[in-house]
Amino acid sequence: MADRAAAPGAGTTIILTTHYIEEAEAIADRVAVINEGRIVLVEERDRLIRQMGRKELTIELKEPLPAVPDALASYGLELAEDGRSLRYAYDRAAERTGIVSLLRDLSDAGLTLRDLRTRESSLEDIFVDLVRKPA
Repeated sequence: MADRAAAPGAGTTIILTTHYIEEAEAIADRVAVINEGRIVLVEERDRLIRQMGRKELTIELKEPLPAVPDALASYGLELAEDGRSLRYAYDRAAERTGIVSLLRDLSDAGLTLRDLRTRESSLEDIFVDLVRKPA
């Protein structure tokens, strides 16, 4: 039987099972999450990260705080154990993240910032969130 070339644009499906989520994130187009033998979801990797991923803003402070000021309580900020940084989690898909208001309110509270960093959820973060939920 003669070999046939694949039509242009036709893909090949490869099913990879792995416990190394970084590997799946790097090479997979679609991801299936299986928990206790049940398929929890099947989704395109990028769409899954967009829909379920979160972003986190870490605000490094010039001076440590003993507690989050009451004026900032509505933001759900987490104060680091050493009091030198605040973490603010927000929905990456939201039209408004609240960061502009937060920065203004930090300034109004008299806090001086040293640096800002953002971090996005990885596929592993999303996987852990999914398998922790009751099936």
